[in-house]
Amino acid sequence: MQYLTHCDHLGREGARFVQLAATASLDAPVPTCPEWSVSDLLAHLGFVHRRAQYWVKVRTTERLSPKIMNLSRGPVSAEWMAEGIEELVATLRASDPDDVMWAWGEDQHVRYWARRLLHETLVHRIDLEGALGVVSVVDNEVGADAIDEFFANVEYARDFSPNVKNLVGSAEVITFSCEEGPSWTVRLDPTGFEFLDEPVVVDARLSGATTEPLLVIYRRRSLEESSCVSEGRRDLVERWLANSALL
Repeated sequence: MQYLTHCDHLGREGARFVQLAATASLDAPVPTCPEWSVSDLLAHLGFVHRRAQYWVKVRTTERLSPKIMNLSRGPVSAEWMAEGIEELVATLRASDPDDVMWAWGEDQHVRYWARRLLHETLVHRIDLEGALGVVSVVDNEVGADAIDEFFANVEYARDFSPNVKNLVGSAEVITFSCEEGPSWTVRLDPTGFEFLDEPVVVDARLSGATTEPLLVIYRRRSLEESSCVSEGRRDLVERWLANSALL
């Protein structure tokens, strides 16, 4: 997916989030984010949008402390959310995706943030829909890209997701696949994990229509509650899911 396509989808996901936020009670619980209310969810995502916009605008070469950015933290509302997403998308559209800058993933360029914020917004849109009792619908291309981006970043999440260190094994192989086509294969070795390009014999497989693996991999739906099919060693799939959270 190209940079401007990520920007387009980010704008649409942001608009959808704002539309939902306008109808939500700020006190309502968010089932997929235990101990969070809708207000907490909006405060988190609205700040994340503003922080990323600032980082991209100044092309930061390091992770800047919020203390020096003087970012708005509300009052939290749909209007406040709209302001943040609109400024973020405008800044990204006006930026060269190949400009070098700091990112917490491997891709140290502006383009990283368009993709990362698209999928952050997508997953939290799903969280908000869960709070409102709305069935989530995800475009297959966007959903597959969200899974791919998750796997691209999981190795770099150790600072805020320390359980990633538990993703080890003795050369066991897991494949995650979408019925619509894309698949990802990872090998768990004693020192960590590695994604593989070549076909290999697998020990476990998780598959389903794109939205289902997306929700399970991001731990927005349990494996038991999903329509995903788990084949082979289920304990390997469960180990991955228990230790690979990004959000």
